[in-house]
Amino acid sequence: MMYGYARISAKDQNEIRQLISLWDFGITNDRIYTDRQSGKDFNRTEYQKIIRRLKRGDVLVVKSIDRLGRNYNEILEQWQHITKTVKADIVVLDIPILDTRQHKDLIGTLISDIVLQLLSYVAQNERENIRQRQAEGIAAAKARGVHFGRSQRYFPENYFYLYEKFKRKEIRQGQMIAEIGCCDSTYYRMLKTFKKMYNDKYGK
Repeated sequence: MMYGYARISAKDQNEIRQLISLWDFGITNDRIYTDRQSGKDFNRTEYQKIIRRLKRGDVLVVKSIDRLGRNYNEILEQWQHITKTVKADIVVLDIPILDTRQHKDLIGTLISDIVLQLLSYVAQNERENIRQRQAEGIAAAKARGVHFGRSQRYFPENYFYLYEKFKRKEIRQGQMIAEIGCCDSTYYRMLKTFKKMYNDKYGK
């Protein structure tokens, strides 16, 4: 069985890129799980569902390596648990060499482990550098008198997460509308736009 996982922080608006990558890989919505939580709160409900469901021979697909953890140690810990304890496979779409379905021999496993550790370290350092640059940029902008307000977007932050649950029949349409907090006409306008943008071919 093949599962997809996407993790979205409260300020990360790249959820659709993760979902499209998983859809393109052939994973249907009923096999995709998405968490929307900040990096500080790592009790990921949907991720835990996948971990409990994974069995020997199953495959977990993620777009990037940092979806597995918030730092170097957690990424390695999750990787070891899934591949060694559960004996399931992992596919990282952004890094083809990190596909444990391939290179099952000793040398292939060694190379993958080395690449994994290197990339986990790089991912952690990149996140730390980004946070530092953002903090410095915000501080500089505030010093110039720039006001930061909430940006307006067409889709609410929880739209894609709720849409996945709706497609998996975990919630009803009325529940989705209530969770979004909009009227029926607004909901159907968003749905129409979403289907027009992606032709609904990935969600079927």
